[in-house]
Amino acid sequence: MTSTTPSIQFFAGIFEELSNISLRREVRTGKRIVVMSFSQLQALVRFNSFTKKSLNSLLLTDEEGEIRVTPSGTKFIFGGDEGDELQRVECKFEVEQDDHWERVMRFLHRYATANGMEYGEK
Repeated sequence: MTSTTPSIQFFAGIFEELSNISLRREVRTGKRIVVMSFSQLQALVRFNSFTKKSLNSLLLTDEEGEIRVTPSGTKFIFGGDEGDELQRVECKFEVEQDDHWERVMRFLHRYATANGMEYGEK
């Protein structure tokens, strides 16, 4: 394995910075749900997304390789005085298989360590 800085991309070559993450479990089905929050998307800055190829998925990369997930939902949350300021973007995806969950968790731990993030409860 080589040492690779963990990264997140929606578009090829545009690296996003995760601001928060929430791990949930759906009560009825037991599905694990990951909600990633971004305060700002680099893909939106100067319309970067128009100059890069869409990955049609969320690409998580670390020293183990790549994880491609298809978001089940993406929310743009606006606020401010006029209600037109982007506050954050939330990207949600589900993980059903145990081995996939373990792999996503290893990525999240590496990303957190590399970016000075800590676990905390509300």
